[in-house]
Amino acid sequence: MLFNSFHFVFFFVIVTTVYFLLPYNKRWLLLLASSCYFYMAFVPIYILILGFTIVVDYFAGILIEKSTGKRRRLYLIISLVANIGILCIFKYYNFINTNFSFLLHGFGLSNPIPYLSILLPIGLSFHTFQAMSYTIEVYRGKLPAERHFGIYALYVMFYPQLVAGPIERPQNLLHQFREKHSFDGDRVFEGIKIMIWGLFKKLVVADRLGIYVDNAYSHLHQQDGMTFIMATIFFSFQIYCDFSGYSDMAIGAAKVMGFNLMTNFKRPLFAKSTGEFWKRWHISLSTWFKDYLYFPLGGNRGSVARTYINLMIVFVISGLWHGANWTYIIWGAINGAYLVFAIITKKYREKMGALIGLNKVPRLNLFIQIVVTFILISLSRVFFRARSVEDAVTVFEKMLTFKGSIFNDGTAIIIYCFLAMFMLLIVEFKREFYMGSFSFSHNKNFWVRTSYYSILVLLIILVGVFDGGQFIYFQF
Repeated sequence: MLFNSFHFVFFFVIVTTVYFLLPYNKRWLLLLASSCYFYMAFVPIYILILGFTIVVDYFAGILIEKSTGKRRRLYLIISLVANIGILCIFKYYNFINTNFSFLLHGFGLSNPIPYLSILLPIGLSFHTFQAMSYTIEVYRGKLPAERHFGIYALYVMFYPQLVAGPIERPQNLLHQFREKHSFDGDRVFEGIKIMIWGLFKKLVVADRLGIYVDNAYSHLHQQDGMTFIMATIFFSFQIYCDFSGYSDMAIGAAKVMGFNLMTNFKRPLFAKSTGEFWKRWHISLSTWFKDYLYFPLGGNRGSVARTYINLMIVFVISGLWHGANWTYIIWGAINGAYLVFAIITKKYREKMGALIGLNKVPRLNLFIQIVVTFILISLSRVFFRARSVEDAVTVFEKMLTFKGSIFNDGTAIIIYCFLAMFMLLIVEFKREFYMGSFSFSHNKNFWVRTSYYSILVLLIILVGVFDGGQFIYFQF
């Protein structure tokens, strides 16, 4: 079920209304049943996969807590193998098999292992990582095992963030399912406002930009360099608004019912470095990798060389998390290399800035840092968007010619795209640099706030793209 559908509107209104009518100790059952329905609206049979991992991790958590020594570690390993095994079968089996076939072909051999005709379950990587964080936290002794099977199942399946995050930690979410959330008009209105802004980012900005981007990448050899330069810029805005739009709607839907989900984006378009970008972008995943992979590898506690290796490992695996394709692995490696290069050159860049006097012009220096960061991140995303490494190389070759026109798809599309990005940047810029000044969205006057969001709704209805399809990150 898509957030940007009328199906979800009816679902949300009915579930939320019944939620507040029920006694608070029965609400978990409504949410669990609703979450099952929400997930089964995609591919019903895949609910069995979720059910399998939920059962394994529920009992693993209890056994981990009760056990000591090697047996305790064994139960954790069983849980992790079950979760990662499901992920590998559905997401990476054919990718591994294809590369194995390529390797055997080099030796003149054929691959006897068959390929599987299976669809990737929606949001598999998200709820798998959320489930793993539970057993890891129980193993580390930071969390008691959850004895209520229904509450644990709801932790994994909570519909607002089930298929595209935020990837919640059990310490933040589990206890909230036992709390009594009374109806609060102000909180409900605040949640709906967040949902409206998320829907605006998805339908008015992301899906509008997606028309141009999709056309460029669907007719790769018919496009010129300027088209791909513009498509690269547009895609950075598209993927941000598409993914953060989903997160906003998830956070807003949960808030209406009284649940607080973690912030997943902090205006990454205004990041001053690639390192800062990853502290602002998909925060729930970035912190997951930091806590459960980077620190266990040693983090920055070893030698400088080891720190660089750890960073590269994390980013390559992060790329693989996004998809079973070499394009994602290369994308991850590029962003890891950005961070390593930034660390190595930090002193030299600071000296250069002082030498040419940029430090004396802080606003210009800030602008340059933001623009350079945006360019670097956008260029790496060519691999993220391309269907293959060969396609990505073709895009770069065409961009380097700087030939052609940005209006190949028509002037109207370009105008719509720029207006959409301009509206987004105005709001984001104000929130980033002038949060304490006059605001329409958080104005104390009820009618000012209501008018602002009424205009957003009107823009969604008039300008929004209602056939833009599912969210980009559903495929992960």
